[in-house]
Amino acid sequence: MRHADMPTTDVDIEIDASPDTVWALVSNIELPARFSNEFQGATWLHPDTPPGVGMEFVGRNEHPAIGSWQVTCTVTEWVEGRTFGWLVGDPEAPAASWRFDLEPHHHGTRLQFWAQMGPGPSGVTTVIGRNPDAEEQIVANRLEQWRANMMATVSGIKDLAEADISADGV
Repeated sequence: MRHADMPTTDVDIEIDASPDTVWALVSNIELPARFSNEFQGATWLHPDTPPGVGMEFVGRNEHPAIGSWQVTCTVTEWVEGRTFGWLVGDPEAPAASWRFDLEPHHHGTRLQFWAQMGPGPSGVTTVIGRNPDAEEQIVANRLEQWRANMMATVSGIKDLAEADISADGV
């Protein structure tokens, strides 16, 4: 797979907690930093305005191969209790797109975390530019790094949401 193919990856998990409980965690832009070894946190650019489509936040990241960086992200989907999606960088040519989707499932919630690479430039395109013959391996490795952090994030959200439920005695 090549970067120009805009490859995607996703993970999902079933959580024994209501969509409202899971949403409170998913919609907290700081929370994934507790579980990711790359994402370091985020800050809303206009914290006094309620989150929604068009809102922006700055994400902070760190990776051993490319160092630390910050990037502005734009919310593209915000349906309370259901979907939170955002683009990384230039909305016209994002470096990546990310989305959490929640759906009621049995007596809890199915949480999916999805990501798409490109089409815009990113650290991946910089590495590919230095090693064009290794593009497919670079993309595959990056997607696997994303997937590992995504799985850690949804597993952490599951643990927190289910602990909240048991703490309430439900």
